[in-house]
Amino acid sequence: MELWTKQHVMQLLPSLAVMFVIAAVLRLTIGKKDLKIRMIPFQILAVFIVLIEIGKQAYSLSKGYDLYHLPFHFCSLFIFMLPLMAFYRGKHRSVVTGITAAISGAMFLLMVIYPNLIYGAWNIEDYFKGYLDFHTVTFHNVVMLEFLLIVALDLHEPAPRGETKHAALFTTGFCVVSASMAHLLKTNFANYYSCNIPPLEAVRQSVENAWGRLPATLLYVATVSALNIVFVIGAYWFYRLCRRLISAKKENKVSAV
Repeated sequence: MELWTKQHVMQLLPSLAVMFVIAAVLRLTIGKKDLKIRMIPFQILAVFIVLIEIGKQAYSLSKGYDLYHLPFHFCSLFIFMLPLMAFYRGKHRSVVTGITAAISGAMFLLMVIYPNLIYGAWNIEDYFKGYLDFHTVTFHNVVMLEFLLIVALDLHEPAPRGETKHAALFTTGFCVVSASMAHLLKTNFANYYSCNIPPLEAVRQSVENAWGRLPATLLYVATVSALNIVFVIGAYWFYRLCRRLISAKKENKVSAV
């Protein structure tokens, strides 16, 4: 179970450095502007992420279509939530942004802790050779940048209560849909049909052999769902910590002046 490969170190660390520079520059240049101005980078990212996803779907169709490319993965949430956050101006804007911050924070943490689970070394090596590899690497790096920009541009002020529940309910809904589609289509959306982590897949198979398919499947789906929900809640509190640190730094600068 290799968390980072040499290829991830060579690709992801420089990418993260560039992302932090972009976030810092945008904070300095538009961080105090009106919300409409601060939303422009998110709108650009939203359009970009939808366009490359359309390209992925078209490419898959041209090759006979792989059911794995249906948008029932955790990462697929950003195809919908990033555009919604970028363009929605209704009364629930804060809720939408809070949920998007939580799930993008979860993706950011996963990419920092275990990027090899998200995409493999071969995706990096073949980045300029195949559209799907280009899409996989680019898509997840865009989500990481989005999270950093949500924090850097003061896009959202976490509410003292309620938003943890919203993130948990949203993730629960995703788990129900993703798990159902994974078993209906026998396709490994969000690790619901089998586990991409070899030691855990061995445990899943041994439990299935001992208990039978249905009880083992129910236990596995419940476990994966619980882990998803807990991780997103933890990511939301990580996001809150990041916002608190940014706010504290701003207050210290104001006090110094």
